[in-house]
Amino acid sequence: MSSTAGTGATSATDPTAASGPAQRMGFRAGMVVQELGWDSDTDDALRVAIEDAIDADMVDGDYGNVVDAVLLWWRDDDGDLVDGLVDSLTDLVGGGAIWLLTPKIGRPNSVDAADVAEAAPIAGLSQTTTASVCKDWAATKLVAPKTPA
Repeated sequence: MSSTAGTGATSATDPTAASGPAQRMGFRAGMVVQELGWDSDTDDALRVAIEDAIDADMVDGDYGNVVDAVLLWWRDDDGDLVDGLVDSLTDLVGGGAIWLLTPKIGRPNSVDAADVAEAAPIAGLSQTTTASVCKDWAATKLVAPKTPA
């Protein structure tokens, strides 16, 4: 018989142990999340996890109201990243975040991290976090810099 008590092992009561990718990305029930750039290559498990976390379906680009966060799937051949980021700001509420998902390095249509670092400030965004959220896609959190009141 083995015991993990006192060994520092994570337990079922540890909130980080049950935390999935959607929770690590800050998604929670009641949030309105807009998904842009969906295609047949996006990660369905991540999409389902986010919809489970927000307890609703994600909305698309035709939503026409403010959203708490944007999930932007972006590939190297999708065009100009700055334009894509600026377009994703259209419905985003002040203080909201854009989660930019790009194919990981070595995958088809991967986006170089330097391209993201260059495009974000041009679009008026700051890069805050990167996270490994699924097998084939890298996630980068982008936010509008806080302005003095």
